[in-house]
Amino acid sequence: MKFTKMHGIGNDYIYVNCFEEEVRNPEKISIYVSDRHKGIGSDGLVLIMPSNKADFRMRIFNADGSEAMMCGNATRCIGKYVYEKGLTDKTEVTLETNSGIKKLKLFINCGKVESVTVDMGKAILVPKDIPVLSDKERFVSVPVDVDGKEYKITCVSMGNPHAIVYVDDVDCLDLEKIGPSFENHKLFPDRINTEFIKVIDSSTLQMRVWERGSGETFACGTGACASVVASVLNGFCSRDQEVTVNLRGGTLKITYKSDGTVIMKGPAAFICDGTIDVSGII
Repeated sequence: MKFTKMHGIGNDYIYVNCFEEEVRNPEKISIYVSDRHKGIGSDGLVLIMPSNKADFRMRIFNADGSEAMMCGNATRCIGKYVYEKGLTDKTEVTLETNSGIKKLKLFINCGKVESVTVDMGKAILVPKDIPVLSDKERFVSVPVDVDGKEYKITCVSMGNPHAIVYVDDVDCLDLEKIGPSFENHKLFPDRINTEFIKVIDSSTLQMRVWERGSGETFACGTGACASVVASVLNGFCSRDQEVTVNLRGGTLKITYKSDGTVIMKGPAAFICDGTIDVSGII
């Protein structure tokens, strides 16, 4: 199987061009290639596929083999991939995902994609649609017991579910210990991604993320979007204001617009191309 490894501010995936390759068992292949000791090493597997609804289609699988609905960093990487690999010459591209069609705008310099803006669509705030097991109209700063400690949690979906928690210091958190407890909490029937946020000022957030199915990652685009939405709902940030989100792998620029849509801007990068024998993966 031919592959390309890419990252969006440290959120690394294995990308496969399914216009040329057939991937028959993506769940098991994702587990295999994601292994950082015995595989290639990644946060998961992304398939770039034909679509009858958009220019391209994305399927994304976590490191544990579960299929994800959406990944903001992967959408930007796909924008760079399809342009620089010659699959399109358009600078505005539509991408079908499991959470709807996303619109990408590519910013080109000397034939290279320097950055990508993604219209992530509208944030979902109704708990049952996130989903969260709650009859509240919105799940904003709600006290929740996690392993005997109370956290105030705000929940947002950007096509996949996120729980946002505000902390005084993100660097000292033991995410390997507390991350699984949030991910598998009984409130979240589909598990959940959790963002731990320190508010620097009204236009700057610092973030660490525990992603369902992958553990701690260096970045999460949908998580950065959800965190800005949550920060507006909690009064830390304002709508129609570009907010800088500093993640372990780099920086994203997020705007939560008055019409409810969320715009994400950030870079994408190639790491390497290669081939890997997956004939034994059944």
